[in-house]
Amino acid sequence: MAVIDVHGLVKRYSGRAVVDHVSMQVAEGEIAGFLGPNGSGKTTTIRMMCGLLTPDEGDGTVLGFDVRRDSRRIRREVGYMTQRFSFYEDLSIEENLNFVARLYELHPVRDHVRDTLEDLGLTQRRHQLAGQLSGGWKQRLALAACVMHDPKLLMLDEPTAGVDPKARREFWDEIHERAAGGMTVLVSTHYMDEAERCHRINYISHGTVLASGTVDEVVEEAGLTTYILQGAGLAQILPKLQGAPGVDQVAPFGNTLHVVGRDAEQLRRTIERLATNGVEAHPGVTSLEDVFIQLMDGPAEDGR
Repeated sequence: MAVIDVHGLVKRYSGRAVVDHVSMQVAEGEIAGFLGPNGSGKTTTIRMMCGLLTPDEGDGTVLGFDVRRDSRRIRREVGYMTQRFSFYEDLSIEENLNFVARLYELHPVRDHVRDTLEDLGLTQRRHQLAGQLSGGWKQRLALAACVMHDPKLLMLDEPTAGVDPKARREFWDEIHERAAGGMTVLVSTHYMDEAERCHRINYISHGTVLASGTVDEVVEEAGLTTYILQGAGLAQILPKLQGAPGVDQVAPFGNTLHVVGRDAEQLRRTIERLATNGVEAHPGVTSLEDVFIQLMDGPAEDGR
């Protein structure tokens, strides 16, 4: 069963399509990644799917509810975490959760708050003011508020921005545990390691979905070839590679260069011609980051 099943969603502002005929399907229990550069339309798409914005065109269902007619039902059934911390910083963790429980008309409030505090490991900090929390604990509070009403779908808009790596890993462990229990998750992120922890990913740019599938499928469909260069002459070869035939990307990684291109044969010839004077080249594995950069550059070249 598709928890999210939307087709041709469009949202315009001042005559410009911020979201341009986006279609997406997310299955029950799936963690779906939503990738794209800033301003690509991710947040607007999420807000249409969670009932906060009405599409100008398109239709579909979320949790079986119509995105146009049943937006209020969707808002009550979805857990939505915004990009920015949006709780009262002069209230404690417990007081913020009391407020959220009342918004969702959960009864008894005391029991729901107590259980949520225990579930997210917040009991010992329940009296701490939200404004005094570190990024990781603010994130945990936000997640607690999202799951308190036991939603079947979580929509998380860049939930780990500004959070340290340990807190990010703990957060993703929590998400995977809940998905294993049947919860469906749609999460937007800029972190490639997080995208690789998703069951499937969707890449959006200029309001249009350009790629969908598992990480392996998206990397394979990109059709990129990667070479790894190493040796003493990398500083001299780097400017020669930039803009050379068949070369779409050149990036230093430690003591190596990653060279990426769409035309495998032309790239090979360029590498053979330039990789001299102590520089060794061998085939590498194309990463999701390579694909991300390629997709970011692609729409601009197409004029979209």
